[in-house]
Parts: sequence; C-alpha cells; structure tokens
Amino acid sequence: MRFFDRTDEIASLREIRRISRDNAQFTVVTGRRRIGKTSLVWKAYEDEPILYFFVARKAEGDLCEDYRVEIESKLGVPTMGRAEHFSDVFEFLMKLSMERPITLFIDEFQEFFRVNKSVYSDMQRIWDIYSTKAHMNLVVCGSIYSMMTKIFKDRKEPLYNRQTRFMTVRPFTPTVLKEILAEYHPGHTSEDLLALYSFTGGVAKYVQLLVDAGATTKSAMLDNIIKADSIFLGEGKAILIEEFGKDYGVYFSILSAIARGKTSRSEIENIVGREIGGYLTKLENEYEVIAKKQPLFEKSSTKNVRYTIEDNFFTFWFRFIYKYSYMLEIENYDSLKTIINRDYETFSGLMLERYFRRMLIGSHAYTRIGGWWDRKGENEIDIVAENELNEEATFYEVKRKADNIDMDVLEHKAAAFLRATGEFKGYKISYKGLSMDDM
Repeated sequence: MRFFDRTDEIASLREIRRISRDNAQFTVVTGRRRIGKTSLVWKAYEDEPILYFFVARKAEGDLCEDYRVEIESKLGVPTMGRAEHFSDVFEFLMKLSMERPITLFIDEFQEFFRVNKSVYSDMQRIWDIYSTKAHMNLVVCGSIYSMMTKIFKDRKEPLYNRQTRFMTVRPFTPTVLKEILAEYHPGHTSEDLLALYSFTGGVAKYVQLLVDAGATTKSAMLDNIIKADSIFLGEGKAILIEEFGKDYGVYFSILSAIARGKTSRSEIENIVGREIGGYLTKLENEYEVIAKKQPLFEKSSTKNVRYTIEDNFFTFWFRFIYKYSYMLEIENYDSLKTIINRDYETFSGLMLERYFRRMLIGSHAYTRIGGWWDRKGENEIDIVAENELNEEATFYEVKRKADNIDMDVLEHKAAAFLRATGEFKGYKISYKGLSMDDM
C-alpha cells in the first residue's frame, strides 16, 4: 500500500527542520504502536539524508558502534572512534551541529530506560549546554505511549519540558479510509468501508496488512484477521502487556468487560470482582486506552459516567479475540468467525456511530459534539451537535438501516434533552437520521 495522508504532519516536520537551521529543535512524536510514526518521519525527510538511531535492546557500547557507522556513512565525517556511552555520541553530534545542520531521528526512544536510564539526564545536560548555538533537528519517537509521556511530562524526569514540539500521530480518518478503498477496491460497498473502520480503527499498519493481502471486502478482512498465522490474534497482548506490566490481567478483565457493553463502574466491578477506581484512572489518564464519557451538559463530574475503549481495534480484539481465545487455542477459527458474524450488526452499529461522529468532527461545522442519555436510561441520543456561533443544534439518530430510523422518536428524545438540560434556548433545532446509506 502506498503512503496516504499525513499532509499536515509532514508539513509540520518540514517546518520544524527549517526552524532548526536557526534554532535547535527537539520534537517528540508519539502515538500507539502500528500507527505509522516511523514511516511518517521517513516520509517527511525523504528529500535529504538523516541520521537514524534505533534503540535496540542490547549493550550501550554495541548501540554506540551502530550509531558510529551510521554517522560516518550518512555525514561522511570521522567520529571519535568507538564510544561506550551514548552521551559521547550525542555530545559529538551537538557540537557538530554548531557547524552544520543535522537531523537526528531516534526511534524507540523509551528503550533507553532498559539500556541505561542515565541517558536521559546526560541528554538534558548536553542539550542545555549546546542547544542555544546548535542547528540540530532532533526527533524522537516511541511506541510505549505511557513511557514516552512519562519521559517528557513528568516533572521528576530530566527531560521534562525539554521538547519544543509534542506531536501525536492519530489513526486515519474515515475520509482517508474511503480514499484508500476507492483506490484499491473501487467497487467497495458501505459494508466494506464500515468493516475496515471497525476492524482497524484507521491504524495504518492494520490497514496496510489488509490492503496488501487484497482483503478489501468485509468477508475477506475477517478471513485475513481470523486465521492461523494472523498477527491480529496476538496483537492486543503484544501491545498492551508491554504498557501495563505485571498487572495486565486486571486491566484486561476491565477492558473485556467494557468491550462487552459493561460501561459503568459498578457493572465492571461486578465482573472483575474487585475495586477498580485506580485502574480506571490509569487506563484513562496514563495509558489513554479508555475515555470517561458523560452526557452533554452533565453538571456532576462523577454521575452518569460511562467508560469506553476509544480504539476500535482494541474494542474488537477484547470483544471477540480475547473473549473467545479458548477457541483459538484449539484452532477453531470457523466457529469464531461464525460468532463475529452473528454479533456483527450490534458491534458495527456502535462503530457506525463512531464513524459519523468522526466525520462530523472533521467537518468543523460544530463547536460541540457529544452524546446524551438520561439517568434513568429511558432516553438516549446518539449524537448532539451544537454550533454556538450560529445558535444552531442538530440531533442525530444513527442506525445501520435507514428504515429503522424513527424521526418522531428522535424528536421525543430531543424534547427530553431540552427539558433536562435547559440548553439551546432560542436556537434553531434540526433533526437528522444517519445510516450506512450516508457513508
């Protein structure tokens, strides 16, 4: 699959490089694994040689030898000879960048924690000494989001706030997914597009794997994901165990409950069988795997709370692959596909609502977008969109099939919203139904 999108991010990285010619720049690129961080940086700087340092899990001296070869190869200059400490390599480059512009890209930056934790304090010292006179464009990225956040946003860490830019790479938008399918499967259906969004969430690597395999229909995607040699089956564990550490079992139980529709704290605790407040806080704030949702204009910060897994792939993985892992252990792939197909309408209905919410966000036509439900659970509105500049508000009902949308029921729910919140007085109110026909 060819490189898609990332126009804004590429423009930002090139602008940062331009600025670094006068003032040293330190850019942090984060985002979940498989999102395409490394490919993005390579694409942005494909027009000139850059230094690429990959932080592998091996001895610091061996890493430095790899970096020495890279420097001599790309810059054509002799180094100081074999170095045992990264600080010596970094100081050499900072000094050299006082004479000539250098772009240094360090990948898997968080792995220095395992190689030598003092690297970060050494880098802080060296950066503070030379950055005012250097022409260094330093870009670092890492796959373990919580560790990258800790390195740069924890006041106790030496590199706290040393970065000049903090860039988060997001999944492909629905619009980009439509563009990809239009190129690789021009005759795709709305069902195919919804499946690609539901299974991958727009994560670049997952999209690439399916497209490169020619799996551009819903059934072909499912066949590609649920099979013996599929990387998708172990992907949840591969990513999240590294994030969560030894407590991953509790986190997995929580995420599995949320994926099955148990979205309140009490419902989750009933399934997990323990108090989970601290775990929920970490999942939301430290790992950013879940989000705490409340109805629009809810005044209390603790009432009427629902938890959701924001990542579509993780929602799918916990809902089906993790839950039915016992089937995979005995290689009964067909039975799992049967279950997914059986429950697909319900699962994809939730994904369709997310799809349209993302589309509305991308339209920039509204100043506030959210959902609403009352405390009794009697009335729920899929999407409420407000434009306070024009004093307009639209209530949306989302269904897979247009025939299932009842505008009278939507207006009844909207009336309950207006009574309960007292908002949108004097606004122009409209009501719209969205289905797969509108994708």
